[in-house]
Amino acid sequence: MNPELIESIRAFFKGDLESSETTLATYSHDASLFEVKPWLIAFPKNSADIQQLVKFVSEQKEKHPDTCGDLSITARAAGTDMSGGPLNSSIILDCTRYMNNIIEVNSEYAVVEPGCYYRDFEKETLKHGVIMPAYTASKEICAVGGMVANNSGGEKNIRYGKVEKYVEELNVIFSDGNEYIVRPLNEDQMRAKMLENTLEGSVYKKLWELIRAEKETIMAAKPTVSKNSAGYYLWNILDENKKTFDLCKLIVGSQGTLGIVTKIKFKLVPVATHSNVLAIFLPDLTNLGNIVADIVPFKPDSIESYDDYSMKLAVRFFFDFITYLGPWETMKLGLRFLPEAGMILTGGIPKLTIIVEVSGSSEEAVKLQLEEIKEVVAHYGYKTHIARNSLEAEKYWRIRRESFNLLRKHVRGKRTAPFIDDVVVPPACLPEFLPRLQALLKEYHLVYTVAGHAGDGNFHIIPLMDLTDRYSTEVILELSKKVYDLVNEYHGSITGEHNDGIIRTPYLLQMYGEKVIKLFKETKNIFDRQNIFNPGKKVDGTFDDIRKALSVKKPHEMPKSAIKHNS
Repeated sequence: MNPELIESIRAFFKGDLESSETTLATYSHDASLFEVKPWLIAFPKNSADIQQLVKFVSEQKEKHPDTCGDLSITARAAGTDMSGGPLNSSIILDCTRYMNNIIEVNSEYAVVEPGCYYRDFEKETLKHGVIMPAYTASKEICAVGGMVANNSGGEKNIRYGKVEKYVEELNVIFSDGNEYIVRPLNEDQMRAKMLENTLEGSVYKKLWELIRAEKETIMAAKPTVSKNSAGYYLWNILDENKKTFDLCKLIVGSQGTLGIVTKIKFKLVPVATHSNVLAIFLPDLTNLGNIVADIVPFKPDSIESYDDYSMKLAVRFFFDFITYLGPWETMKLGLRFLPEAGMILTGGIPKLTIIVEVSGSSEEAVKLQLEEIKEVVAHYGYKTHIARNSLEAEKYWRIRRESFNLLRKHVRGKRTAPFIDDVVVPPACLPEFLPRLQALLKEYHLVYTVAGHAGDGNFHIIPLMDLTDRYSTEVILELSKKVYDLVNEYHGSITGEHNDGIIRTPYLLQMYGEKVIKLFKETKNIFDRQNIFNPGKKVDGTFDDIRKALSVKKPHEMPKSAIKHNS
């Protein structure tokens, strides 16, 4: 790219522009398998900076298609994405340096900029006794802009849902470089909007016509699982019951391919004052689907799980906990596992441990509900345990969250390979699906951990691989296809919360078919005819893109900002 372009940008851009080799190397990675070196990193001071940058890129692409045809902008939050979503060979826009302000918080909603880390956002909402509950396990290191871009979910998804449920309003810069407020519109507002002689008016008009014309195809494409981050959510925009048309439902989860979000209004919910967990130890997967079905009517906060391999890792490398807990806390953690140690000695390590979390207004109410759940599943004959307090409950979460890091640390010469890390099937199918999935993994002799949101059938499989092996790329592509074929058999989704990025965009055709992919491309073109925003994600990504971007030079550690990976 012509270095003179940087000086042209510097003339109007009030924030920072950086292009040193060190900075570019940092922004060449996220928490995915990939390495894509950008041309420039821009840290905007405010929305005006982004508006001017978008207009500049549009003008350059129009005037100089031969030399600036590949010029584009990719918004990046904290870099914890596992799909390669914020990687691009052109301009990376990082809002975490300056556009990280919490503008307003009250007991009902909050307004925040995309570069704000969730941990800082949560501290402010908790002061009002409320929270945005669709947070991920990586909530200490992720930013809210990335959560919106990926339509993130987490441990409490089964009760509270994903981010899309809490976004009430967005400020978005479209490809004309102007900022628009996006919110649900009623019929009168929609008709007025479509008459406006602006890009926004054109977007509403063309998208309305597309959805009305292809309604049957769009609704038939909607995955039959409770969570999905694959493709564009065309089926969510028009709510015929409420008679509203809401572009927020499309922009959330679009990975910055339709516009750049500059401000988010989140709905907030009250924080439960007490919580506890029931652990259920399954010797096999036979009754997994039935158990989940029995528990869901109680509306728990979460139904999480981890496999026997995760437990073995925690036992084998238990003293690693000293590193970040300290000797005394590690010893106390070990003492809390004495009941499970006795169980393992007498009955072996359970094939799967289910963690059911319940919250309420008092300890008595929580305990009563957990006792009721325990009684409902008692006829299966499985061992169960209600944690005596929050400290004891934490031991189960430690294994659920840390097994992946233990594996990564102790397997030398290999690195994390998140490529089938977010599949979703209906929970009732899990007893049949999981053994078939594990049989596929066994064919390739992969070392991996499995943890997941059993309550909604969403599982994270993270293998460790030697990416310097010349066959590793083809293993990734081949195994992905086989796994997604299996997922499609159960009418699931190839990604429940981690989104498409580089790693899954080419597989959207396999999931949705040619007709729906054509609609996705039309949607992208309605918003972004010049392909300014995050190209190659959601549409037009190829298997060659995966091959070219795979970081296979040498195993390297995951960026420190992305150590906690799974939601």
